[in-house]
Amino acid sequence: MSDIIAADQLRLFIERIERLEEEKKAMADDIKDVYAEAKSNGYDTKTMRAIVRLRKMEKHHRDEAEMLLETYKAALGLA
Repeated sequence: MSDIIAADQLRLFIERIERLEEEKKAMADDIKDVYAEAKSNGYDTKTMRAIVRLRKMEKHHRDEAEMLLETYKAALGLA
């Protein structure tokens, strides 16, 4: 009996994961469409992606990353 219950539970987990994967794909497609729309309006999507990445970071992590970037740029004569 427990084998049947475990198999049913496993099947339900797999089905939930599959549904979530479908939703994730749909969400990724929506994001791609927004970037395409922004690009068609003259925005640089590479820069937009960088901004999105920065906004996800906590301030102290963002500050640290920017400080390291400036240090590396200075070391290479880019600053």
